[in-house]
Amino acid sequence: MAQENLSRSDAGKQTETFIQLRCVAGWADEIRMPLIFLVTTNIFLSITTFVGNTLILVALHKDSSLHSPSKLMYRCLATTDVCVGLIAEPSAIMYWLSLLHEDWNLCRYAVVTYFVAGYILTAVSLLTMTAISVDRLLVLLLGLGNRQVVNSKRIYLILITFWTVSILHGASYIVDHRIAYWTSHIVTPLCLVTATVSYTTIFYRLHHSLNQAQVQVPQQPSQPVPLNKVRYRKALHSALLVQLAFAVCYLPYGVAVTLLPKGRLSTSEFLVVGGVVTLIFLNSLLNPFLYCWKISEVRQVVKETIRQALSCPQSCL
Repeated sequence: MAQENLSRSDAGKQTETFIQLRCVAGWADEIRMPLIFLVTTNIFLSITTFVGNTLILVALHKDSSLHSPSKLMYRCLATTDVCVGLIAEPSAIMYWLSLLHEDWNLCRYAVVTYFVAGYILTAVSLLTMTAISVDRLLVLLLGLGNRQVVNSKRIYLILITFWTVSILHGASYIVDHRIAYWTSHIVTPLCLVTATVSYTTIFYRLHHSLNQAQVQVPQQPSQPVPLNKVRYRKALHSALLVQLAFAVCYLPYGVAVTLLPKGRLSTSEFLVVGGVVTLIFLNSLLNPFLYCWKISEVRQVVKETIRQALSCPQSCL
């Protein structure tokens, strides 16, 4: 018992030391202007991210043409992006401001909030996108029969599980930041491999079916119900584009975290981290544009919502 208490104490000290290395007096003196630029940029990104993803949530709520399980997963992604604009990004802004004003109590709370929120929201997004890739594969393998296998009730349970696991994952940072760090380094490759295998299998089978298009095979009762290939390809491309945008925006952060020292950072290294973190936040702003670009039903509802919002002040005069 004494050894267990000692190990917990050591873990707490490790996290405390990590926080102290991120809240250092005089650190911001040499990079005051770059820090102000980071704060200004991220304030803009935070507001637009929140507004853009809120519009997507409204559009997904109003639209009835999308398959319910797919809509649930996209709503989950949009919700995580809303939380990025509402929680994760403001906490990063408060962290940078606390360095500028040397408010160390605020700095400590901002660092903890930023990392906990970041671990939770990143995990939910990654797990949900992996689930979308598996869902796209099942649709191809099972045709419309996929709706009996992947229904709304099961997706609800899966998404609740994702949020529960991710919250525990983020909370582990408070106990020992190394737990959250190494768990991320295990789960992230597994999710990326699963998504890569799913999409590779999908494109292989689509290419194979294209080569066999001239061969007319009678439909057997036991075969999967055929699906609308045009609609399927549109849904596939939108899901893949969101996944690729996530990978492109998160890759520089993964490289930076791997290569940069785990202790105190130099001012140039600190700015590199600030830049790659901003790129991660940018991903949450890009997603609404990707949804509107690739999902015509969502785009139409978003246009109508914006038109109504703009016309309301005029009609109320």
